[in-house]
Amino acid sequence: MVINGVAEVTDADFAAEVLASKLPVLVEFTADWCPPCRQMGPVLGALAEEEADRFRVVQLDVDHNPETTNAYKVLSMPTFLLFRDGEPVRSLVGARPKRRLLQELSDAL
Repeated sequence: MVINGVAEVTDADFAAEVLASKLPVLVEFTADWCPPCRQMGPVLGALAEEEADRFRVVQLDVDHNPETTNAYKVLSMPTFLLFRDGEPVRSLVGARPKRRLLQELSDAL
């Protein structure tokens, strides 16, 4: 499923969509009840479109995908994990503007 131009991943397809990706993947751990997560929707949609050649952007609903959420010890929403070559290389917690998000990810991409 795609929301705001951002693909949704699940426990079932996380390994194939994120860990096996040739491009780095930014995963937003999100929840329907989380206002800052909803606030990030348009930002992530814009990133997914503008940066498609450099990295992928996906969302994982923590309420429906507890295995992956627990595996990466995600406790706060939104949490952003950047995966490269199947490994998490950067972790960020909380909503932020697009420019700041890109700055904080730049050296890990």
